[in-house]
Amino acid sequence: MARVSEDGHGGHDVEASANGVAPAATATPMAEPQGSRNYSGVWVSRYEYFSSGRDSSFTGQHYVVVLQQGNRLTVRSLPGSSDSPLTMDLEIDGHVATSTWTEQTSTEGYYRGARYHGAIQLLVEPTGRRMTGKWVGFGKEFDVNTGPWELVFQDPSTNKATLAAYNKRPDA
Repeated sequence: MARVSEDGHGGHDVEASANGVAPAATATPMAEPQGSRNYSGVWVSRYEYFSSGRDSSFTGQHYVVVLQQGNRLTVRSLPGSSDSPLTMDLEIDGHVATSTWTEQTSTEGYYRGARYHGAIQLLVEPTGRRMTGKWVGFGKEFDVNTGPWELVFQDPSTNKATLAAYNKRPDA
């Protein structure tokens, strides 16, 4: 039998049952026409993760450029926003965005150039200017980790001057 617990952020987490299989769940995303919605621009990306080696939680932040083609969003971090480049390739279906993510950590940082990747699912708020959800990915100790992730809209422009203005750390 699976165990479901609140995650403290309005969602729920499912732990595997005794036989190692969690029950399947189905959900139907709320339909919304995608015709006029434009997500292109600069967003701030924030996610939380637990470092078992440092026994503490951390927040990763990047300014990212989102480019839209139909219901697909290409997300790339601005080089000056972090020492660890981040990429995502989202697909929007109604109010649900699903993607894979990849982050190449800094060669000088704690993780010494390790490449992490996984999946992400976000709920798009009705304004289209905030997406919140969870990531899933592997850990150093042969485990699967999860945590909260959000994208918050900053600016609709992707011109050189705008990108230069956001090419810094989000907390700076």
